[in-house]
Amino acid sequence: MTFLIRTVDHTATGREIVRDREVEGSRLTIGRATTNDVVIADLALEQHHVSAEVDERGRIALKAGSTRDFTFDGRKTTGVRFDPAKGGRLTLGLSTLAFSREPDGRTLVTVTQEEREFGNRDAVRRFDLASAMPSKRAAAWIGVLAILIAFMVVPIWTNLARTDKQPGADGLDQVAWDASWSTGRLSLAHHALENNCEACHVAPFVSVRDETCLACHQDIGDHAAQNRLAAARGPMSTGDALLWQVADVFGKEGPEACTTCHTEHEGAGRMEPAAQQFCSSCHESMDARLADTALGNAHDFGTDHPDLQALVHVELGSEDLTRVTLDGEAREDHGLRFPHAMHLSSTNGVARMAGNLPDYGEKLVCADCHRPTDDRNGFLPVAMESDCESCHSLVYDKVGATYRTLRHGDVAQMRADLIAMDRAPRSPVTRGLRRPGEFKRGGRYFQDFGRPTQNYIGIVRALSEGGVCGECHIPTGAGGEASVMPVFQRNHYFLNARFDHAPHAQEDCTSCHAADTSDNARDLLLPTIATCRECHKGAAAREADVPSTCAMCHSYHPPSFRPREEGPQSVAPARVAGLARSGMGSE
Repeated sequence: MTFLIRTVDHTATGREIVRDREVEGSRLTIGRATTNDVVIADLALEQHHVSAEVDERGRIALKAGSTRDFTFDGRKTTGVRFDPAKGGRLTLGLSTLAFSREPDGRTLVTVTQEEREFGNRDAVRRFDLASAMPSKRAAAWIGVLAILIAFMVVPIWTNLARTDKQPGADGLDQVAWDASWSTGRLSLAHHALENNCEACHVAPFVSVRDETCLACHQDIGDHAAQNRLAAARGPMSTGDALLWQVADVFGKEGPEACTTCHTEHEGAGRMEPAAQQFCSSCHESMDARLADTALGNAHDFGTDHPDLQALVHVELGSEDLTRVTLDGEAREDHGLRFPHAMHLSSTNGVARMAGNLPDYGEKLVCADCHRPTDDRNGFLPVAMESDCESCHSLVYDKVGATYRTLRHGDVAQMRADLIAMDRAPRSPVTRGLRRPGEFKRGGRYFQDFGRPTQNYIGIVRALSEGGVCGECHIPTGAGGEASVMPVFQRNHYFLNARFDHAPHAQEDCTSCHAADTSDNARDLLLPTIATCRECHKGAAAREADVPSTCAMCHSYHPPSFRPREEGPQSVAPARVAGLARSGMGSE
């Protein structure tokens, strides 16, 4: 059995809207509940007011769902049976359901609604709430005007009327009702500006300008000079050029602008670094556009990246720096004689000495001398007093219960201290660190400071290749006076990149630095690119332990260039150590 439900509605102009739908089955439910087959939204009806069921003879039996009656063909009743072929009209409140039989055998139920509850509707319309309200069209226009005033007129007017129109985060929020204009949350770096939109959006309907960013980020450096950036990027395609022309109409600056890379209102959190493709779009073939560049082409760290280079001292006693390729054979002349292999041995005299001292284990390890900084990004400089003197004592005299120690790092002061000694000859005062035969009279660590002449002899011996100073330092006789070569030790070797030790804490030092096999102090114990690629490969490498993008090691804004209004500035050698301590280098 199939019921064809036909609903007839009327528009405000009197046009009929007819909708048909079918209900399969021999039973039809009618009422106010939405679970009924025919839903009539009338509070005068029960949730399930009437049910219509077809019997075996094709007649329809109407039955009330409760004690409430209904009207059928003008008579009130709680149950009736009729032949749909002859028709019938069921009245429920303001709705009428007319039953009839279609030629194809379906039972047609036509649902119409009439306004006849109050008789003459016009006579009682003045008692309705609608009579005191504006029409729907007027209400719509009033709503549009309210929205325009609240979300456009007030913010724009207060923006134009504000007194301070200079960029910067220190100004007060003078624009009212502008929160609705925000397209999303700011990053954590700019969280303090959530309620001060005009700190960045100085002019209405104009993109954030570079000078606005530089009002706060005064010390930021350009990636390179603007003309070189444009040359490295190369000519734009026709489509890109057209898009930038459109953007220019709305006040957006060119492709080298801050907002090209740094997009805000992307949600709270850290500002994401640029994607690898952003860097490689210039660097993968930059030498074709910048013939004078010293940088090698780079596209992907795992497949297309130049060999790593380190900034080192290659001339003994000179503070000049040179970049050398890390090919496993790189050398550095820093002025020290320090064989790592000897100090990391587990069987030689150094290991036996370490085992006798309370501060060390059975042998020396890297952490005994190389101590991390508080942020664990790098390491503190190795200091004689804290890292070496436990084994390499500089005690030279004892006055009562007080030991006198040579001041490390000042050769002139050492000379003065030794010459000033006027006591009788004496044996060494150190205990527990004796080297067999070297403390006896005439040995390496024995000096007779009884007479001034012998004092000078002791100084020369100490500064000789086999003396207490020459054991770690390279002696020199420059200027006709015994001394040692100046020491230039770097704590940061990369000029164009940064390296953070903290994420590598789970690795053994020797997995990257071959210190345990290095018997030459000049060995530059930095890993080659092949060593790094054992874990680090390109951003899209599925087999990589650590997929690595350009931004993992390189900074787009190096401190080697001043803000653009001052022009570029090269890195002076004296500044390099400071840049190294900051964890950054020039790009």
